[in-house]
Amino acid sequence: MTAQSPPCDGAFGIVGLGSVGEALLAALHAAGHRVVGVDTDPEVLARVARRLETSGTAGVPGPVLTGDHALLRGAALVVEAVPEDRAVKAEALRRITGVCEPGTPLVTTTATVALTRLAIATGRPGDLAGLRLFTPPYAGAPAEPVHTGLTSAATAAALDRLLKAAALDPVQVGARPAADATALVLGLCNRAAALSDGGYVAGHAVDTAMRLGCALPAGPLEMLDRIGVDTAHAALSDLHRRTGDRSLAPAPVLRRMIGQGRLGRKTGHGFYRWDHTGTPQTRHTGAPDPVAPRPVHRVGVLGSGAMARGIAEVTAVAGHPTVVVARSPGKAHDALEAVAGSLTRAVRRGKVTPAARDKALAALEGTAQLTALAGCDLVIEAVAEDADVKREMFTALGEVCAPGTVLATTTSSLSVAACAEASGRPADVVGLHFFNPAPVMRLVEVAHTPATAPDVLATGRLLCRGLGKTAVECPDRTGFIVNSLLFPYLGAALALLDSPGADDRVVEHTDTAVQRGFGYPMGPFALLDTIGLDVCLAIQNRLHAHFATPDHRPSPALAELVAAGLLGRKNRRGLRTASPPAR
Repeated sequence: MTAQSPPCDGAFGIVGLGSVGEALLAALHAAGHRVVGVDTDPEVLARVARRLETSGTAGVPGPVLTGDHALLRGAALVVEAVPEDRAVKAEALRRITGVCEPGTPLVTTTATVALTRLAIATGRPGDLAGLRLFTPPYAGAPAEPVHTGLTSAATAAALDRLLKAAALDPVQVGARPAADATALVLGLCNRAAALSDGGYVAGHAVDTAMRLGCALPAGPLEMLDRIGVDTAHAALSDLHRRTGDRSLAPAPVLRRMIGQGRLGRKTGHGFYRWDHTGTPQTRHTGAPDPVAPRPVHRVGVLGSGAMARGIAEVTAVAGHPTVVVARSPGKAHDALEAVAGSLTRAVRRGKVTPAARDKALAALEGTAQLTALAGCDLVIEAVAEDADVKREMFTALGEVCAPGTVLATTTSSLSVAACAEASGRPADVVGLHFFNPAPVMRLVEVAHTPATAPDVLATGRLLCRGLGKTAVECPDRTGFIVNSLLFPYLGAALALLDSPGADDRVVEHTDTAVQRGFGYPMGPFALLDTIGLDVCLAIQNRLHAHFATPDHRPSPALAELVAAGLLGRKNRRGLRTASPPAR
């Protein structure tokens, strides 16, 4: 694994051992292939060597790591993975063609530089193809093979063999959808970096909230570390220059981190610490509550909609006697029937035992009498997301509930402080933002106001743990963590509908690119339908009223959709009408 090692005829060559190059080298080596890795930075070579020493593959020679391009001679295929700059890539390809025989397949990982232009610059356009990678590759990661009209059949076949050798998943996304998806995801990551840097919440809280609240494969800050802070900064700078979109201007923290050498996984330090194997180290292990929580036995749920029913199901399954208070006896009855149906389906799926279902149903009761909440230790308000309605409910709760009862609101975008003030007992009030469907989603954003008593906050944390949820704390602010980051991302997706050159299938193509390229559970347009287009518009309006930034400006297209009665999955009319209705 030194520069003195002999060249490896028939091996794969990789030039540039940054985030992408190192990951591809590791994937090929782990699959048992011989690899020559070239980088002109001795520190990079030493770092890659240390990591490979801890992940050796039995019976396979260690990769040749060198600063000498001459050792690429005889390679079966060479991948260029240097930084995303046309001049830098052209120079790297020139050095490769200077030592590799004509006919040697060459692959570039360029994402923004025109592939045909690079192919011409090599003087051997038939030998060059592209490999579109959305994130640093790993076994099973998506990768799109890209050819020009000049790419030879032999080079195309060699690229297919590379994907198979590295155990990558070939996908067909297309240049425009891939670029749009990359801009959406990098924009989300950029906003997350700015949010963390602004002191609202710590980075680990941002990542936990987005990973659990949106079912992302990795938090946005961890993704920046994996991509490389410098790589992300360069990509964002290019996007900002080309689009003029201020939300894509790199967050100042990224430049500071680059100046400090904190480039992410590849240097062992970014938003997280990474050990010598390239594994992120846990930055937050939690600590015992400094104050004792208030005891919670009986729980009240105010409301009978989907969120109220889901929360009641979760509290009852956890063993809390739970009373659901609805606007009428009929709605209370329907809510309990819905919970029973949900639990029966959970039994069929093996998520709940029949005995646990029966015990939970026995713990549930429904009524239209607000006074039924007087005997509860904790009451969770889950009525309509309307400020006036919530204030009215909290005024009533303040009068009905016993002193010391913890009062919680499930609001996702309204003021917890306004609810607290209306109750007349602000120290007792906390935000518990459950995510829908509550029985499935693990995240609860626990929002506190300056008046929230420490033992009330501790009670919220303990309740979440008892329900099998992960609590992420944040100060009371419109949108909390998830919505304040999610809705600018959704708004940016909607803006694609009006972008120059958008094709007739931009909705489907963008969703596919985000799903297949970045591993998100669904694309932005499918997510808009799932949340409900009317709900999304209302949240956009509230966020814009609070932040008054272009990032949060309500989408004209969304307003037009809602005005036309297209609400998404709830009425089977939306941006992705093929989506099945929610059950």
